[in-house]
Amino acid sequence: MEPILVLLQAQGDGGLGMILMLVAMFAIMYFFMIRPQQKKQKEIQNFRNSIEKGQEVITAGGLYGVVRDIDEVKNVLIIEVANGVRVRVDRNSVFASASASENYVK
Repeated sequence: MEPILVLLQAQGDGGLGMILMLVAMFAIMYFFMIRPQQKKQKEIQNFRNSIEKGQEVITAGGLYGVVRDIDEVKNVLIIEVANGVRVRVDRNSVFASASASENYVK
């Protein structure tokens, strides 16, 4: 009878072990995947809110340009991509400062 008792105790611990393993996997995913992505999104949003006239930026479409005007109501930026060529873009489509990019050529 003793081997059966040991077997039943081992099965009871298996359920608790499985739950602890699932919790540990979720914690690992949170700290290595979800949390860093949330921090990155927050940094990008802070950058978008701090855009000023005259700042060099890169749009999500790959356009490099200089911010010439900002419409806070419509959340739109006017970006000059070449002399006299201005483009209206949504503020949320700007994701980086061109001055921080190594590939930017004036």
